[in-house]
Amino acid sequence: MKDREQYQIEFSGLKPGTHTFDFHVGKLFFDRVADTEISDGSVSVSLTMAKEERMMDLHFAIKGTVKVSCDRCNELMDVEVSGNERLIVKFGDRYFEESEDVQIIPETAHQFDLSPFIYEYIHLLVPIRRVHPEDEEGNSQCDPEMLEKLNELNTHHTTDPRWDALKQLKKNRKS
Repeated sequence: MKDREQYQIEFSGLKPGTHTFDFHVGKLFFDRVADTEISDGSVSVSLTMAKEERMMDLHFAIKGTVKVSCDRCNELMDVEVSGNERLIVKFGDRYFEESEDVQIIPETAHQFDLSPFIYEYIHLLVPIRRVHPEDEEGNSQCDPEMLEKLNELNTHHTTDPRWDALKQLKKNRKS
C-alpha cells in the first residue's frame, strides 16, 4: 500500500496558486492493477496543479515506455507513451464523478489519490494495435517461431462448404 501513497496529493496545507509534482510509475504500480494489459513500464508523470479556493485544475504531462504483449506473436514489447491530460477537482459534499474530466470530492478531504487517473491516462496512450515494428529491411521483429506457426495455420485453412455453395450461387447469378 505504500506504493499508492506516493501518488496522493496532500492539498489541504497548500496555498492557492501553482504547484508542481513529479511521479515515476514502474512495475510495482502496474502489478497492483487487476486485469491490466501493461506488465511493466517506466513512465514519468509531471503534474502542474493550479489550486483555487473551491477547485484544483490538474495538468498531467506523461512520457515513457510500457511493456505490452504483441497482438501478433504475444511476446512482450516496449511501446512509447506520451501525452497530456487535464482533470478538474471540485469540492462538494461527497465523492462524485461529474464527467470524465471533472471529479467532485468532499470539502472535508485533505488529500487526493491520483493513481487511478494516472493509470487510466497511461492506458489510454497505449496504441490500440500493438505489433512489433519491422526492421530496416521490412522484416517483422515478431517471434519467428510464432510467425511460422501462424503461417502454417493460415495455409491449412478450409472453407465451410455452405459458404462455397452460396458463393457458387452468387457466381451463377452473375453469369
